[in-house]
Amino acid sequence: MPTNSVLILGIGNNLLSDEGVGIHAINYLQQRLPSSNAITLLDGGTLSFTLATVIEESNHLIVIDAAQLNQSPGTCQTFINADMDHFLGTTKRSVHEVGLLDLLDISRLANHLPKNRALIGIQPKILTWGENLSPAVAPSLEIALNKTKELLHLWSIV
Repeated sequence: MPTNSVLILGIGNNLLSDEGVGIHAINYLQQRLPSSNAITLLDGGTLSFTLATVIEESNHLIVIDAAQLNQSPGTCQTFINADMDHFLGTTKRSVHEVGLLDLLDISRLANHLPKNRALIGIQPKILTWGENLSPAVAPSLEIALNKTKELLHLWSIV
């Protein structure tokens, strides 16, 4: 990966309505972010240990996922570096095969934790069977795009 590489990782299950917001966000960003060799957009699905290597190879990591924020559905909140670690360490365990915190711990133990990392968490409304986002959460894709652009600017990627 390039020296200033950024991995934008969308995670979730796109068969469970708003739980799949991270995957929907990746599709949304692919159509709206300027193309760059430094940026990799990746559908991380419901996570697996195979993502550890990709995370370790990145200098910057942005994760977009449904998160329990105790806010109105569609609310987006960004957690950066230590705030991200704290949020992941204090929230409920992931329903995925492995948790995001587990993947970051693998990178930390290998001494390859991305220099900058952020979680863009989006409060879900509906977590039942369905391939589409709820009307309350769908507008959050544009907010996630703007927050992603802010992070890229903050980290001098664009």
